[in-house]
Amino acid sequence: MVIKETDRVISALVKRGNTERAAHSMRFFKTAPGEYGEGDRFLGITVPEVRNQVKAFRGITASDTEELLQSEWHEVRLFSLLSMVDKFKRGSDLEQHSIYTVYMKNSRRVNNWDLVDSSAPHIAGAYLFGKNTEPLYNFAVSDSMWERRISIVATQHFIRNGHFTSTFYIADLLLKDREDLIHKAVGWMLREVGNRDLEAETEFLKHRYTKMPRTMLRYAIEKFEESRRQSFLKGLI
Repeated sequence: MVIKETDRVISALVKRGNTERAAHSMRFFKTAPGEYGEGDRFLGITVPEVRNQVKAFRGITASDTEELLQSEWHEVRLFSLLSMVDKFKRGSDLEQHSIYTVYMKNSRRVNNWDLVDSSAPHIAGAYLFGKNTEPLYNFAVSDSMWERRISIVATQHFIRNGHFTSTFYIADLLLKDREDLIHKAVGWMLREVGNRDLEAETEFLKHRYTKMPRTMLRYAIEKFEESRRQSFLKGLI
């Protein structure tokens, strides 16, 4: 009997599972009823171990990664996304387009913050850099928290290349978002802008900081000089 490559991947990951670590991950990634990761299941594998398996199974096909992204297991979905990232970095323009298409089509399987953060800049951001970024703007107004997080975190690729316009535009769209994980992501990306152009970040914040959720602001100004940070926190700018 021929064993499918996807079954081999899952078997390899299951063997590396650890029940104690899985229980910790379920608490850490908020999988209880009503929490953001409700119902997610964990094998209990560290990220370095998953990355090692990505290298070991580098020959899997794009269709294999899409199939694995449907898994109930968090680490199998992580494996799928990290494999997509690896293939995207090494791929031709046509292959990158195919990976991006699969990623966006299956965006609701990218359904926890670590899955978003390890893939969005490297696939959605990298592909859309220099192109029409409307797909990210559409995600920014999605009913899916994870698509909204993809929209802002994907712009990390733009920021690293000195382009901040999309980050600021999406930050404005998410300014009144109800979810703490979005507040953190927006603040993080604004801080990333500031790491490269503090004046640009400060100018953006000056006109919005009093309307921002407190968590978003704290993340955004985390690396400010202390007196300036306190001025923002106290509304004295």
